[in-house]
Amino acid sequence: MPKRAKKDDNKCETEASVQDEEPGNKKGKKGGKEAEPVILYEDGPDKLTTEDGKDYKLKISSWNVDGIRAWVKKEGLSWVREEDPDILCLQETKCAEKSLPAEVKNMEEYPHKYWACSEEKEGYSGVAMLCKEKPLDVTYGIGIEEHDKEGRIITAEFDSFYLVTAYIPNSSRGLVRLDYRQRWDVDFRAYLKGLDAKKPLILCGDLNVAHQEIDLKNPKTNKKTAGFTPQEREGFGALLAEGFVDSFRELYPDKPYAYTFWTYMMNARGKNVGWRLDYFVLSKALLPALCDSKIRSKAMGSDHCPITLYMAI
Repeated sequence: MPKRAKKDDNKCETEASVQDEEPGNKKGKKGGKEAEPVILYEDGPDKLTTEDGKDYKLKISSWNVDGIRAWVKKEGLSWVREEDPDILCLQETKCAEKSLPAEVKNMEEYPHKYWACSEEKEGYSGVAMLCKEKPLDVTYGIGIEEHDKEGRIITAEFDSFYLVTAYIPNSSRGLVRLDYRQRWDVDFRAYLKGLDAKKPLILCGDLNVAHQEIDLKNPKTNKKTAGFTPQEREGFGALLAEGFVDSFRELYPDKPYAYTFWTYMMNARGKNVGWRLDYFVLSKALLPALCDSKIRSKAMGSDHCPITLYMAI
């Protein structure tokens, strides 16, 4: 994960942010190069029907909020109420349930709310799922203690699909957790395969990997950076090979500059020096129901932006 200011040790501080924002090539400096033009991502009109004309029936939004208490103070809930998804998934809440802001706990729009947090570290990790309609069942974790103690997974079962919200472990500065991340990838892939054998699933959240070079601004300088190592990229590729699809790239295979995370440092967001780390991954069986997969890059309130999925399901 690119470098962040004053983050918990779950967030890797990497060389990427410095390399991405290297100040050496300033316009007007003698012998220097022209400053690279800033190209922002434009989120096109929402597609509300499938290819064969079926109207969407389900809208899901996902957002790594980088601390739910700070996010509320930054008016994150105003965006949620404007977007009005049927289901809202949050990652990196960094908050025990007992300490949740009243503004979130009391949201009448979402009467069914589910929380998971780290068992060992206060203010670390954490995910949430807020639903307008009650799921058939809700479970926490993937059934492996090594992974489940950090509060990273909530799974909700609905009539025709599972929804999994995930905050995938970061390999950390110096890749000190890369071995653990690889174990996680294997175990999580097996968990998802088990669900998919029962009914198709939607996976959303901060998956802490930029899969392809198009998914980050400066791939050449980040090949040894957490989130873009060959091992992490191969792990994500192995998941897709098991019968899942990256919904955004399914619809927009060649769309550049589409990022969901920017370090707070060095005006990275203003320059759109970012990474696409947040995904909606679908079972292939759900592809006929896919209407659109959106990146709401203009929404502020975190170092990530929200993403939204439309499904005719």
